[in-house]
Amino acid sequence: MPLKMVDATVDTFDGVLEKFRSEAANNKANLILFLADKDPSTSLSWCPDCVRAEPVIYKKLEASSDDVALLRAFVGDRPTWRNPQHPWRVDSRFNLTGVPTLIRWEDEAIKGRLEDHEAHVERKIDALIE
Repeated sequence: MPLKMVDATVDTFDGVLEKFRSEAANNKANLILFLADKDPSTSLSWCPDCVRAEPVIYKKLEASSDDVALLRAFVGDRPTWRNPQHPWRVDSRFNLTGVPTLIRWEDEAIKGRLEDHEAHVERKIDALIE
């Protein structure tokens, strides 16, 4: 099956996550990818780790024969993300420290995560999906 992907921002996240949760049972893997926003002048993320990891993650997920759902959660621009009080930094469900962060989400809990320095490593992505 094709990769099912939905996007959210800080403002829309709760509503998108609710819909994502309601459809989770239909998928073999449910993943949340926290990413930096794109710079409007370049159409690339302001985060070099995100630029490196995104194509690898999408390639691996699209190649999966299983039903995979991906919620892409955009953290905002650099000053927004750098704020120590950013909602996802202080949210006890996620405790984000960096982007990109790829999370395996099952039964309302994190069952695995890859953080900024490892989110582009193919074998680790494979392990997270399986």
